[in-house]
Amino acid sequence: MTDTGGAARLDIVIPVYNEGANILRTLAAIEKDVATPSCVLICYDMESDNTLPAIENNRALFPKTTIRFVRNQGHRAHGAVMSGFAESKAPFVLVMPADDDYNAGILDAMVAKAQTGCDIVCASRFMQGGSMVGCPRLKAFLVRAGSLTLHHVARLPARDASNGFRLFSRRVLDRIAIESDSGFCYSIELLVKAHRLGWPIGEVPARWIERQHGTSRFKVLSWLPAYLRWYFYAFATTFLRRPPETVGLKAPQARTEVYG
Repeated sequence: MTDTGGAARLDIVIPVYNEGANILRTLAAIEKDVATPSCVLICYDMESDNTLPAIENNRALFPKTTIRFVRNQGHRAHGAVMSGFAESKAPFVLVMPADDDYNAGILDAMVAKAQTGCDIVCASRFMQGGSMVGCPRLKAFLVRAGSLTLHHVARLPARDASNGFRLFSRRVLDRIAIESDSGFCYSIELLVKAHRLGWPIGEVPARWIERQHGTSRFKVLSWLPAYLRWYFYAFATTFLRRPPETVGLKAPQARTEVYG
């Protein structure tokens, strides 16, 4: 990670829950492969989380990486990410899994695509060059079926709608209100709302490998009803021609343009 002495262009939000066995490899990959001036926001639930001492005791391994701890002001995975968003100041914000030590090399490409005007850049497992390895069968079926139908039938301009590994522009986080309150549902919500607004969406190929250490916070069955709300929202955009005014935008600011 190049240290330019200036403000970060990219904030990397990493929600954690006892990721001590994973986080050092992930941070090492970011240190090695990310050139964009960045800040890593470690979003944690409790002071006893073993991720914190793992990082504190090994900061010397990451001399070029700015790392900040952000206490979860809400609940569980959703609250951790929202707390990271609230603390972020960079023009681009990316959410990355704590156990992903193999995709850091695509972060610069995601930022480059965002700099061309894309408000959301998806890390896609389902485009050429992407892959999904070791996923449990039920989860694999649900995420593939959902993403394929959204892309090919609802014409959502992204091949991987459910992956929480995603970059957002400051405009998305400042302008679009998040109604979801569970898991990583906010990610598909922001995607389909940006699509309804006609904001540019891009994607880059990414790998996904089933985690080897720790417990995943992705609860596919318990979050399914919340995901379905935004799944049908995308279809309504395409087939019912819902106008942008139906998108829940945040309260107007002095410098923002507001629909409706």
